[in-house]
Amino acid sequence: MFDIRKIQEQVIYTAVKAKNTEETARTIIYGSDEQAKTEDNPAWVKSTMKRLENQFDQSTIHQIRRNCQCGHGMDEKLALVKALIDTSSCMKEFGNQNKAKAAGLFCSNGELYLQFPFCTCPMLEGVDHLETDTWCQCTTGYSKILFEKAFMCPVEVELLKSIKMGDDKCLMKIIPKNDIWTQ
Repeated sequence: MFDIRKIQEQVIYTAVKAKNTEETARTIIYGSDEQAKTEDNPAWVKSTMKRLENQFDQSTIHQIRRNCQCGHGMDEKLALVKALIDTSSCMKEFGNQNKAKAAGLFCSNGELYLQFPFCTCPMLEGVDHLETDTWCQCTTGYSKILFEKAFMCPVEVELLKSIKMGDDKCLMKIIPKNDIWTQ
């Protein structure tokens, strides 16, 4: 069975351990007294992110969280993005196709954006509000991997809006480092 909590515990643990120690990773996931093991998902998300924020600077936090994406549904999304590329000759065409718009993609002034009218993260069900964008950085990691595979070049992803932080939508800017259609 797909247990998103266990998956998130493992990916956060692995990402923290890669930046620090096994002991730090365990403390981030479970707390110093391991009481986080009994927290429900909304409380665990908030307490885990608070421990992460207390341990690392913002740049490191973003690197850690970007490495925490679960990859759920990646193959299907990758196939869609590749199909959109194949039927486009530029970013404007790519982002303005009906299938792109249906998937939340759009192009404005030659720049690509990805938006969602609702939070897509199953771990945030029951979370009314987040104080920081720390948790949401995993979606930038997911999008980075997705678009780097599809565009076959380095991609930067900027989180611009988050519903769980009070915005009207989740919005990311997708920034390919090469011109996709002249490669």
